[in-house]
Amino acid sequence: MVFKTNATIAQFGGKLLKLSHDSKVTKTPMDVNVFIPSSSTKNIPVLLYLSGLTCTPNNATEKSFLAYFAAKYGFAVVFPDTSPRGADIAGENESWDFGTGAGFYVDATQEPWKNNYQMYSYVHGELIDALTEAYTELDFKNISITGHSMGGMGALVGYFKQPRAYKAVSAFAPIANPSVVPWGEKNFGGYLGADKSLWAEYDPTELIKNYKGDDSATILIHQGLDDPFYEKELKPQNLVEAGKNYKGGIELKLVEKYDHSYFFISSFVEEHAIHHAKYLGLI
Repeated sequence: MVFKTNATIAQFGGKLLKLSHDSKVTKTPMDVNVFIPSSSTKNIPVLLYLSGLTCTPNNATEKSFLAYFAAKYGFAVVFPDTSPRGADIAGENESWDFGTGAGFYVDATQEPWKNNYQMYSYVHGELIDALTEAYTELDFKNISITGHSMGGMGALVGYFKQPRAYKAVSAFAPIANPSVVPWGEKNFGGYLGADKSLWAEYDPTELIKNYKGDDSATILIHQGLDDPFYEKELKPQNLVEAGKNYKGGIELKLVEKYDHSYFFISSFVEEHAIHHAKYLGLI
C-alpha cells in the first residue's frame, strides 16, 4: 500500500504526518494521522488512538495534547479515521451517529454496509500492516491502544479480541456495554443485524467475561460525571462488574464536573500516556 503524505508538520521536536491511502478493505480512500517523536532508537513503540462519533483523525490530533506526552515519553501515535468516507451508500450521511463518522469499529455483515464498513479489519489489520511496512522505525509489535467514546469501545474490543496484539488498553468515557444502549442498538442493528450473538462480539462487557489473554495489565478508564451520555449510553460500571475476575483490575476513575468533550480528554491524557508508556517499556 502506498501512503500519500498530505502534510508534514513539526511538533514537539518530532513530526506529524497527515496521510491518505486507498483501502482494499473499505474500498474507499482513508485518512490517517501519525505522530512520530524525535528518537535515537529504530524501534519506537506505538499507541493507537481510536476517536469517537463524528470525528476525523484531526480532532484528537489537534485537541487531545496527546502528541506532547508521546514526545515526552517516546512513543508514536496513530490516529485512524472513524468510518469510510465517500462510499456513496444511500443514507450514510443522514444521521450524525450512524454511517459517516460512525463506523463503530465493527465489520458490518448487513447490506448495504458490508461492502465498505469493515472498520475492525481495517484498523486492526490492513492499516497496521501497511504502516508496519511503510514506517520501519515504528515497532508495531510493541503497541498499545486507547480511545474515546465510540473509540473507547473500539479500543476495549480490539484489546479483548486480540489478546496478544496490544500491551495495554485505556479509554475515555467508552461506550462500555453497547448491546444495551441506544447508540449500540442503532449501530449494531444496522451494521450487524438482529442476531445479538454478533453484537456480543463487539461488546466490551460481554467480551471481558470470556477473556483468555494475559490479563495482568490494568485497564484505565476515566469518566466525567457531568457527561450527558454517562448514564444513558456509556455504562462503564457494567464493564467493571463483568470484569471483576480480570486479574489486572479495572481502574474506573469517575471525575466530577467533567463532560464528554476534548476538554475532558486533554485534562487526563497525561495519566493515560504514563499508563501506556509503562506497559510499552518506556518508564
